[in-house]
Amino acid sequence: QVQLAESGGGLVQAGGSLRLSCLASKRTFSDYAVGWFRQAPGKEREFAAAINRVGGITRYSDVVKGRFTISRDNAKNTVYLQMSSLKPEDTAVYYCAAERIVSALVVPNNPNEYDYWGQGTQVTVSS
Repeated sequence: QVQLAESGGGLVQAGGSLRLSCLASKRTFSDYAVGWFRQAPGKEREFAAAINRVGGITRYSDVVKGRFTISRDNAKNTVYLQMSSLKPEDTAVYYCAAERIVSALVVPNNPNEYDYWGQGTQVTVSS
């Protein structure tokens, strides 16, 4: 079991930046790939970014590629999502998710592949 806690959400103007953090309770956090997903009101949860369990391999949705950067610090049990050039359509609840994966090469982007989820943090981008 691993517990995840997101932080860093808030209200920002269009064009601004935010950094989200996902803190994990597990000391063996380096065994887990981590993804960031988001869900806007009335829409399905969608993939934003993911990183492999040791860092160095990342995946992004086309919508956020070039604007968001995912990274991790396993010594701090934390994964970050740096969001820049934010747009009103980025407004959503952002969730981090983790999955224990043997291969360091695997970076899932399907929410069904993740077993552990945080409670989410709200990001609101005003126009």
